[in-house]
Amino acid sequence: MENNKVNAASALERLKAGNKKYIGSSRSAGDISPEKRLYTAENGQKPYAVIVSCSDSRVIPESIFSAGIGDLFVIRVAGNVVDNIQLGSVEYAVEHLGCSLVLVLGHTGCGAVGAAQHENDGYIKHITDEIKRAIGTEKDAVKASVLNVKSSVAKIKQSLSNSALVTGALYHTDSGIVDFDI
Repeated sequence: MENNKVNAASALERLKAGNKKYIGSSRSAGDISPEKRLYTAENGQKPYAVIVSCSDSRVIPESIFSAGIGDLFVIRVAGNVVDNIQLGSVEYAVEHLGCSLVLVLGHTGCGAVGAAQHENDGYIKHITDEIKRAIGTEKDAVKASVLNVKSSVAKIKQSLSNSALVTGALYHTDSGIVDFDI
């Protein structure tokens, strides 16, 4: 079984290769076999990357990157925003599980980014206020999503005290393509 002892560049290449495989597939290509479940149950998780992603039901990191059980440490929250709870989860994955790559994955058509362009009440206001700070007055939905990703990347970089690579990407919900060059 594969482990997390890969450097950040190799982990990023695995994500890119997995996304290429995903674009043309109709089923998840990751290993979800009974053997893999048993192995990870007995030996623990060994993810090769941390993915901070939106909770949107169309954005499934394990599928998008053709990953299986134990491959990715996924943190999902509406709008892929980060606060102390998410930062603690990232820190855990990097410091205790040895992940060398943290990828913030935004996406097109993000409802949380769209909601930030309006006034909100209740608990969603915590999310939309965070997104508003990130996007400022940007009205273009894709550019706003990219700004939101970059804001989360900057917060994670500031919080980590080690050498993990922290980067961002944008998932296109229509094509399945992940743009790693944002």
